[in-house]
Amino acid sequence: MSSAAAAVGRKRPRRRGRFLPYILLSPLVLFIGALALYPTVLTTVQAFFTVNPTDPPTRFSGLANFRALTHNPFVRQSAANTVLYIIVGVGLSTLIGLGIALMLQRRTRWRGLLLAVVVLPWALPAVVESVIWGWIYEPTFGVLNSVLKSLGLIHTYQVWIGIGRVLSIVLIEIVQVWQIAPLAALLILAALQAIPQELYEAARVDGAGRWQMFRRITVPLIRPGLAVAMVETLILSLNVFDQVYVLNGFAPGGASIMMQTYQISFNNLNFGQGYALSLLATIATVVFSLIIIAVVYRRVEF
Repeated sequence: MSSAAAAVGRKRPRRRGRFLPYILLSPLVLFIGALALYPTVLTTVQAFFTVNPTDPPTRFSGLANFRALTHNPFVRQSAANTVLYIIVGVGLSTLIGLGIALMLQRRTRWRGLLLAVVVLPWALPAVVESVIWGWIYEPTFGVLNSVLKSLGLIHTYQVWIGIGRVLSIVLIEIVQVWQIAPLAALLILAALQAIPQELYEAARVDGAGRWQMFRRITVPLIRPGLAVAMVETLILSLNVFDQVYVLNGFAPGGASIMMQTYQISFNNLNFGQGYALSLLATIATVVFSLIIIAVVYRRVEF
């Protein structure tokens, strides 16, 4: 066998081995792609049709579903409520997650235990957390009323959810923040651990204090992690449903976009408008995520 033929024979196994990981992963990629692509295409197409079991058959309606949504006062109110859910959820989750990440960054003997305690709310189902917090907010025997009355901050037990719109939204979103803040903490912690310690040591030699190192080194270098954490909390806050359903029910004062989608689709059986509202929520998620990435994200090179 010539040297050229031997060289070709050595190259073929390498080429086959190079494509082997892609071949092995292709079934999973195709499955996940179909699982995500099919609902997206179905929602986009059906949003332009009248899909109502009480008004058959299914027929093309153009932008009629979207026009009906803009004239629906409950949809407008739920959209405004969802904006407040996003502001409270993204803001609190990012700040709390940053604080937890800074605490977990310190290597102490209790770090593993603290990490397990922090992750626990994220591991619990949202319905379970909502029931637990429902007991806390309960107006007759709730923990919140008991604590505030024992401290002398209130004189009688209060009804917390369902009375004031803003207060109800904030209290409901706190339940979700309790769940998603650990996710933000883990994402930010990963960014913190990627920062070389030599940068902090050089800053100390130059006389920088903790606040200066945090502002000049930590914050700029964890911006990719902050951006990812904010996008994740944005998606979860915009799609809040379980907490609203358990704590607020169908009361319009605290209704979210997802709650309104559920009500339009399954209570009113107007699936066409439900698809249209889901499509608008998806577009809003993409737009807000791109805004966060454009404002917060910066490429970091060490």
